[in-house]
Amino acid sequence: MMGILAAPLAAVNWPEWRGPGGNGAVTGKQPPLDLAGKQLWKTELPGRGCSTPIVWDGGIFVSSPIGEEDGLLAFDAAGKELWRKTFGALTPGRGQRVGSSANSSPVTDGEVVVAYYKSGNVACVDLDGKPLWQVNLQEKYGKDTLWWDQGTSPVFAAGHVVIAVMQTGGESYLVSLDKKTGKEVWKTKRKYETAEESGDSYTTPHVVKVGGTELIVTWGGDHLTGHDTKDGKLVWECGGFNPTKAGMQRVIASAVVNDEIAVVPFKRGDALGGIKLDGKGNVTESHWAWRDEKLGTDAASPVLHDGKVYVLKDGGPARGRLTCLDAKTGKKLWETQLPKAPQVYYASPLVAGDHLYCVREDGMVISGKVGAEGLTDMKEFALEEGVIASPVCVDGRLILRSDKHLFCFGEK
Repeated sequence: MMGILAAPLAAVNWPEWRGPGGNGAVTGKQPPLDLAGKQLWKTELPGRGCSTPIVWDGGIFVSSPIGEEDGLLAFDAAGKELWRKTFGALTPGRGQRVGSSANSSPVTDGEVVVAYYKSGNVACVDLDGKPLWQVNLQEKYGKDTLWWDQGTSPVFAAGHVVIAVMQTGGESYLVSLDKKTGKEVWKTKRKYETAEESGDSYTTPHVVKVGGTELIVTWGGDHLTGHDTKDGKLVWECGGFNPTKAGMQRVIASAVVNDEIAVVPFKRGDALGGIKLDGKGNVTESHWAWRDEKLGTDAASPVLHDGKVYVLKDGGPARGRLTCLDAKTGKKLWETQLPKAPQVYYASPLVAGDHLYCVREDGMVISGKVGAEGLTDMKEFALEEGVIASPVCVDGRLILRSDKHLFCFGEK
């Protein structure tokens, strides 16, 4: 089952938002470091969405507005459209510069593709586009009260589809939906009392095996939690991220995890912490492994690869600062400054082997080689279109989704 492996896999498929390990890293064949002259194809999309594509057996699946409806498209490895489906009226994005009606990335297990939209629609099709089921979480469980556009992506856990809804007002919960029918398998309340907006979360959970138990690890509402994927029961919870109960502490960047630790960005990009995953009950006092109040990221999720965490400072005066840490200890190993620009980073970084790719909102792709001393051989490539979605690597190809197109780069 995807998402439960601590180590990154060879980049054959990219089944969910942050790849086969859920941490933005893959091994195997690498894309070119210098993208100049390496564009294999470019395909126009029917609408502006911010979701990251997924890939399975060469098929590329992208959620997108299609007219005024929630849509899903499939392309082959050469960028040719295979099919498109719609699932009812979309809900327009509030953040038109950085948001859309289709922010959440689809997920696949190689049998079905599941897409989730701001409207509350959850739609499941097979890989040929045949509709299997559709439900609307807002109609079933309550309205969306997030200040901004939905960000969490669905994951597979215990053979079912799990979606996290975390918001300050209204219902906050984890729900498991049967993969074959869309019917509720379990639903768990996940509600914490927070100050204004601090309960709003745009993060995506992780599924990981700890001590033989498959957990869904979820970040939001000033808490990191571990629930049993079989029945949704809470195994442990960790607070301490916002002890003064400050307002406006919504979270965008997701954690990264292995089978021992979660590295969690918090405090609106100003802090980072390591939380051990082997606890029971309330572990706030016992399971903080480390804490760094001078390092963080607000929107761009970190990368976890080979025991190291790569953190890209996405905004503010220090934007473009790339820091490498030891995941277990939080010890800083090195730091590199990417080329300065006024634009920020919404896309999460990608590590493919020893190549790292960061994409600014203006479409500038910055790549480099990761080594013991830092990032070397840096290259810049201007896509010349706005980018919010994160980069994808499959079999030596780099796939990028801009405001208008799907791009593929690789060796010809």
